[in-house]
Amino acid sequence: MTAMKRLVEIHAAPRGHWVGDGFPVRSVLSYDRFGAERISPFLLLDHAGPHEFTPSARPRGVGVHPHRGFETVTFVHRGEVAHRDSSGGGGTIGPGDVQWMTAGAGILHEEFHSEDFSRSGGAMEMVQLWVNLPARDKGTPAAYQTLTREAIPVVALEHAGQLRVVAGAYGETAGPAHTFTPVNAWEVTLNADAETTLALPTGHTSLVVVLEGTVLIQGEGVARASDLVELSRDGENLTLAANSEARLLVLTGEPIDEPVVGYGPFVMNSEAEIHESIDAFQQGRFGRMGP
Repeated sequence: MTAMKRLVEIHAAPRGHWVGDGFPVRSVLSYDRFGAERISPFLLLDHAGPHEFTPSARPRGVGVHPHRGFETVTFVHRGEVAHRDSSGGGGTIGPGDVQWMTAGAGILHEEFHSEDFSRSGGAMEMVQLWVNLPARDKGTPAAYQTLTREAIPVVALEHAGQLRVVAGAYGETAGPAHTFTPVNAWEVTLNADAETTLALPTGHTSLVVVLEGTVLIQGEGVARASDLVELSRDGENLTLAANSEARLLVLTGEPIDEPVVGYGPFVMNSEAEIHESIDAFQQGRFGRMGP
């Protein structure tokens, strides 16, 4: 019999805050709060919204800012986000789309509501995840992956709902994202009164974020919207049950056994590398934003 993963703890999200003027977020996960080793290879996860925006002539969002040493992953559930960066990547992503940006050796980028969404207003909901890079890859050139809704494969969960494979694999179904270390990112939708058991890799940091609805975890703990479910690294099976429709993000990753030193938008392995990163940014070595 395959061993169940142990339910370690269900964490309620802290009070929300604004990122720029376009993203009201709750920081469900952060290495400052939990400790970097405990949640490695993940660093941070913000759940933005759902929030209703009124029409605006000026797009709301976050202006140009740097990152270095990790990757940002943005999952859009409602609304539209327009992105530009100094690697030449960018574009507009909407519901079901994901953008996977590798900051690597350094990048500048901006994130705003799209012009169409700004003019119309409406509901905005998204998730942004930060994934650490191992020391050997922190100097990799900056890059950008657009993962459209159509490119993300869907696995039917018999009589229970569906699972979208953004990164890694579920069974024989592989996701489109390129990752530097083994990472799974699955978007799960459960039907009302559904129950399912998912197979997760043993040895991986294993987390579940509830985005909507209420879910019974391993038959013993109840998690609600914006709660973070922490599971043991040992074991494989995860049982989920929902009494109404629910949406979840399931994340697993092979831990990176290296020091983590962070300073704002930079995550490196030592204080010396942080100082070098600040110098590189101030000297304009992260590239330039196009017009």
